[in-house]
Amino acid sequence: MKQAIYSSRTADKFVVRLPDGMRERIADVARNHHRSMNSEIIARLEQSMLQESSLGDELNVSLDSPELSLHERELLQRFRQLSRRQQNALVALIAHDAEMAAEEA
Repeated sequence: MKQAIYSSRTADKFVVRLPDGMRERIADVARNHHRSMNSEIIARLEQSMLQESSLGDELNVSLDSPELSLHERELLQRFRQLSRRQQNALVALIAHDAEMAAEEA
């Protein structure tokens, strides 16, 4: 099977309407990461999608697993009570905090 060659001319394109100020924020972050805006957006989408898929795997942990402490069981139980949107927002917030801490180190 022949592998497709990626180029900006053959890549799928999708127009996104950004809220006021977001374009500038993306440009700043991309500049700080030494990437183009397009590369920054792609990297963030990939990260988000990977987190979401790994989140699904991690939720399969049983509450009665001997590997979990009582505190971890309570956290997992409360996390499971959140909506999927709230779960994703919490994971994104934690990932953002971890990224900020790594940049400061």
